Amino acid sequence: MPRKDLLKRVHRIVVKVGTSSITEGGAISSRKIALLTQDLAGVCAVGRQVVLVSSGAIGAGAGALEKRRDMLTIPEKQACAAVGQTILMNEYRACFRRNGLEVGQILLTEDDVKHRSRFLNARHTFNALLEMGVVPIVNENDTVAIKEIKFGDNDTLSAHVANIVEADLLVLLSDVDGFYWNRDDERPVELVARVDDEVRARAGGTGSGQGTGGMTTKLRAAEIIIQSGEMMIIANAAVPGVIGRILKGEPLGTLFAGRRRALGSRKRWIAFNMKTTGKVEIDDGAVQALREKKKSLLATGVTGVSGRFELGDAVEIYSMRGDLVGKGIVNYSDEELGVIKGKKSREIKGLLGGTYFDEVINRDDLIIY
Repeated sequence: MPRKDLLKRVHRIVVKVGTSSITEGGAISSRKIALLTQDLAGVCAVGRQVVLVSSGAIGAGAGALEKRRDMLTIPEKQACAAVGQTILMNEYRACFRRNGLEVGQILLTEDDVKHRSRFLNARHTFNALLEMGVVPIVNENDTVAIKEIKFGDNDTLSAHVANIVEADLLVLLSDVDGFYWNRDDERPVELVARVDDEVRARAGGTGSGQGTGGMTTKLRAAEIIIQSGEMMIIANAAVPGVIGRILKGEPLGTLFAGRRRALGSRKRWIAFNMKTTGKVEIDDGAVQALREKKKSLLATGVTGVSGRFELGDAVEIYSMRGDLVGKGIVNYSDEELGVIKGKKSREIKGLLGGTYFDEVINRDDLIIY
């Protein structure tokens, strides 16, 4: 399907802008932010909804405090983020208000999307802001985030935000025109339908000195978006009116779009936010039942169990040849599953007694890769 036709259905968009795209000489650029907000306001004016994920807080704070970013300790970076968030939001608010729009700030850590209740609370907040005509501006909560609860880069953060709000399109604005297959190519690749090892090998190194991302992190975001069944575009922030032109179907940047149907909210959360604590091995008949017949996983198809998990935990599912088949929320602990593996459903009550489930993993709690 032509790109123009694909983009016609887009209603809700997440736009991520990198540090280099909103700064000049190491400081926040009022000129660049004014151009970006004017572009996004034009998109909102035709009835589309926009969420903005913006880098730049640490850089803005470091500039205001006359500190060299590359010399900062972690606490100093967090302090600079606290200062920079205020500077950044003031700039965005002033520019958006000139275009008749109000903004709201949302700070997230990875911990906020791991827990289902917090994930849903974040979604409700986003939806309320968007329905009010407010532009949510998102950043990682660098002032309190530690390694264990950090997304690590705003490309990954923006992909998770796209899943939270169930966006139709994620646009990553950068200082490059798109994804290049070879370094000396004149034009970027127009379409990538799958992020595999060959694509990853072409990613190159990290991004600009001001930011934390690069093509590798953008491809990681693309994997999440493709697996969710949605679309992502990498484009150059320096192109005038880039977002509006993309949505009109102009062939700007690289489009990442698979053929998978869009996942529902719960399955997106299972796929990308639940950490797995164990593995379940299944036979070929079970693989076929899951992939082709869209069935739940039954104990009779389980051939092996590893790791420690309880009812309600997430596990990875593998074939007997070691291929990753999927991921799901289990109805049994590892000990219980070790007892009932290979058994028919009618045998489970006799083996375990008391309460039991027909399925090891229900289809509604299952992601197939």
